[in-house]
Amino acid sequence: MNYPAWEVPIIGGGWVIGIIAIIHVLISHFAIGGGFYLPLAERKALREGREDWLEVLRGHSKFFLILTAVFGAMTGVGIWFAIGLAHPEATSTLIRNFVFAWAIEWTFFIMEITAAAVYYYTWGRISNRLHLAIGWVYAATAWLSLFVINGILTFMLTPGQAWLGVAGSGNEASMFWQAFFNPTMWPSLLLRTLICLSLAGLWAFVTASRIDSYARPELKAEVMRWSALWLIPSFLLLPVGFLWYLWNVPASQLDLLRLGISTIGQGTFTQVTRMALVTIMTSATIAVIAYLLAWRNPKDFGFGHAVALLLLALAATASTEYSREMLRKPYVIGHHLYSSGVRTYEVDRMNREGYLVNTIWARPEERRLWNAANPDPGGAAAGDAHLARGELMFRGQCMSCHTVDGYRAMRTLMKGRDNESIGVFLKSLHDYPEDLIYRSYMPPLVGRPEEINALQDYLDVMLNRDTAAHAVTQAVP
Repeated sequence: MNYPAWEVPIIGGGWVIGIIAIIHVLISHFAIGGGFYLPLAERKALREGREDWLEVLRGHSKFFLILTAVFGAMTGVGIWFAIGLAHPEATSTLIRNFVFAWAIEWTFFIMEITAAAVYYYTWGRISNRLHLAIGWVYAATAWLSLFVINGILTFMLTPGQAWLGVAGSGNEASMFWQAFFNPTMWPSLLLRTLICLSLAGLWAFVTASRIDSYARPELKAEVMRWSALWLIPSFLLLPVGFLWYLWNVPASQLDLLRLGISTIGQGTFTQVTRMALVTIMTSATIAVIAYLLAWRNPKDFGFGHAVALLLLALAATASTEYSREMLRKPYVIGHHLYSSGVRTYEVDRMNREGYLVNTIWARPEERRLWNAANPDPGGAAAGDAHLARGELMFRGQCMSCHTVDGYRAMRTLMKGRDNESIGVFLKSLHDYPEDLIYRSYMPPLVGRPEEINALQDYLDVMLNRDTAAHAVTQAVP
């Protein structure tokens, strides 16, 4: 444990990342799909001599620039701050292994933002041919930015055997290309590109819906229907891309999805399956509404309809990203780094030497108190020093996924357990047998027996003696 835990009440650090990331994906994918929408629409307008279309596109490009360059960039920076606090070990691994890729992505991002600004501010000021070329520069750099980031994100699920073979040796950089072009890189790139195209059409509905249906009914109908066409590639090819993606996901990571599908009829299917169903249902609803209104009755399509479709897209994005994150469980980086921040090859060493033995966040006087603290034979807490050690175990190995009273609340999940029952549960996580059902989504509990006993007593105090737990928490630095 090289960093202190980031405690976020109620929602936990993971959902801080999730909330920012969901908004960012909805905007950033529009930034990519919209990058193709604008030059293609402009080329169509120029070929047909449609000045009315060009007027609409000027307004859409302003909306595009403000939304993507301001809110997209802000949420992108927010993700970096959040992941650095919520899971610094995973963040540092990504930086160390992909520093060159991040530098290239930053270069593409600078070119992308610059091209977007130049594209908007040069409407009518330069030749049509040059202006269109700037639009294509933006589209290319935006997609290349996605290309780089997608390789890094998919690495977290499927780093590949070549990289895993050298992980921890100091030679990880020698497997840069194998890690980047990992098993799920290409199917994920296809899926994200298709989603980008769909979001280009959905966000274009916002601009098109504001065209006056009485003054310009034909123009509105044409723009609405042309925007609706951008949803077709996704709804035709997404199932193929999704199956290709699942084909490359390791069988061990699909356990939760398989369990959920097999228990749907019993009403006990897993969260990842629920989220996958939400994705399917919201996507289907978007398709139906887009056909019935945007395509068949474009003149009746209003701003409220566009916002409603975006909210559905937000739900689809949230459920898809949640499912993708859940597929990684119990890892942050597949078969390398557990969600607790413990690397797979460190488990045996930490079980021998102790989990807290090397932490820099314990003071010398605290270590002396630990050595002097001995729990009684019944397992009850023997003083604040013992509980302080248990709290550090809780913060280090539990709080990356759980809160005390909020999201995945320990009080709710462990409700009704006494000290002995808590100990049995912790022992099962520590022994981590092959048939343990929790292996699908929980990492092993590591540490020496006295550390696990301290965690057991701390949880007992937290769950069953709330007043005492609060007093201890306030006393611990």
